[in-house]
Amino acid sequence: MKTSYAVDSLAALAQESRLNIFRLLVRHAPDGLAAGQIARRLHLPSPTLSFHLSVLAAAELVRPHKNGRSIRYSASLDAVNRLTEFLLENCCGGRGGCGPVPAKAARIGNLSAGTDSQER
Repeated sequence: MKTSYAVDSLAALAQESRLNIFRLLVRHAPDGLAAGQIARRLHLPSPTLSFHLSVLAAAELVRPHKNGRSIRYSASLDAVNRLTEFLLENCCGGRGGCGPVPAKAARIGNLSAGTDSQER
């Protein structure tokens, strides 16, 4: 992973509403939620939600999917895995002090099996 990708991802998540949106979509992975559902659950006006979703999509943290007349958004679990790997890549000077990936993170990673894991 390139450092610029990590910076873009972290910058996109460094805002409370966007972080809440992303965490909600991770909880509903891999199916995601319709934009209206996200807006209702997080009490966000549609224009505000649209702005935040576009920032997250530009950082490739969420993916829009056309579903009839609505658009569903899902978290890019591959992006979560790439970012986590990047952040922990040199942990403890490579001595393995971080140990294995926590079980919860491993389960999230399993959800992304079969999706595009191309390095950005």
